[in-house]
Amino acid sequence: MKMVADNNIPFLKGVFEPLGVVVEYYPGSAITPAVVKDADALIVRTRTRCNSDLLQGSRVKFIATATIGFDHIDTDYCQKNGIVWKNAPGCNAASVMQYVASALIRLSLKHNLDLTKTTLGIVGVGNVGSKVAKMATLLGMEVMLNDPPRERAEGSKAFVSLDEIAEKADIITFHVPLNRDGADQTFHLFDENLVSKMKKGSIVINTSRGEVVSGKVLKKALQEKKLKATVLDVWENEPVIDVGLLPLVDIATPHIAGYSLDGKANGTAMSVNAVSAFFNLGLENWYPSEMESPANTTLEIDCSGITLQQLVTKAILFTYDVMSDDTRFRSDVASFESQRNNYPVRREFGAFTVKLMHADSGHREVLEKLGFKVVV
Repeated sequence: MKMVADNNIPFLKGVFEPLGVVVEYYPGSAITPAVVKDADALIVRTRTRCNSDLLQGSRVKFIATATIGFDHIDTDYCQKNGIVWKNAPGCNAASVMQYVASALIRLSLKHNLDLTKTTLGIVGVGNVGSKVAKMATLLGMEVMLNDPPRERAEGSKAFVSLDEIAEKADIITFHVPLNRDGADQTFHLFDENLVSKMKKGSIVINTSRGEVVSGKVLKKALQEKKLKATVLDVWENEPVIDVGLLPLVDIATPHIAGYSLDGKANGTAMSVNAVSAFFNLGLENWYPSEMESPANTTLEIDCSGITLQQLVTKAILFTYDVMSDDTRFRSDVASFESQRNNYPVRREFGAFTVKLMHADSGHREVLEKLGFKVVV
């Protein structure tokens, strides 16, 4: 059996080789028809477009992508040609939630926002959006949810229209897949029509797919001061982004919101287990045995006289400050892909312990529900 894998998928090298599988590793953009021609399986990321151009004439039977998104896989072609594919739903949901939490904290500091008096509109309430909703609620924010597929399945009680979010939300964050057509089209979901309905001075966050937001419309809205701020982790035409948009964006990063080490490990594990199950390789519930951590994973906080927002600010920024990625990205925009492939170790909330002094039960409960280990 032969497998072709993206060489930037962590923890993967050495997993299948002891089972007699021949594994060849390539950069995602270098996985070509010649490379996959005699491969039985592929393990890829979003940079490898799995369509007829790549797959026609190959013997590929199975594709695993170590990512939540799968718009890089031509699912219709795969179905017609007997190729099974699996993505990794929810693998980096907690990582994206951590990114959004850090961004909200940074926005609150820069723009003097009281999060308990701020309404967050969440567009797309799947694995990621649900975690963002829980986090925002714990931070005291009012949360509005928009998810037409879920609303059709579950009823409208918990959901509102996108127009209502545009009219009432102070911050709108997008967590949708990229659908270019159909009833639930999300391509350019943020367009001139949506901007025209948004509250003046609102904030936009996009960590989903670049094409969900029209860069042209966003640039115009920012230039005309219709928006207070923007956070972009994903961009149209990435990795070649609009450098004219960059200076207008408050927080700019190179598609790394989901790049915590925990999220990467989850994605790899889901791919490994999917391949093993399909080919009966005998690996069950495989997961990396060890993961690197930052030098310091323990934070002490004296809760005397501080608000809940000040408490969570200290805790969240201790685990991850999104501005470090922003600074690195702005210093060398051309290295978009390199920054993704060589991303520093980032661990999620669960890898950190917070020691609280003079805390009340509410302080502890919020941090624990965010995922921290708490010692009082």
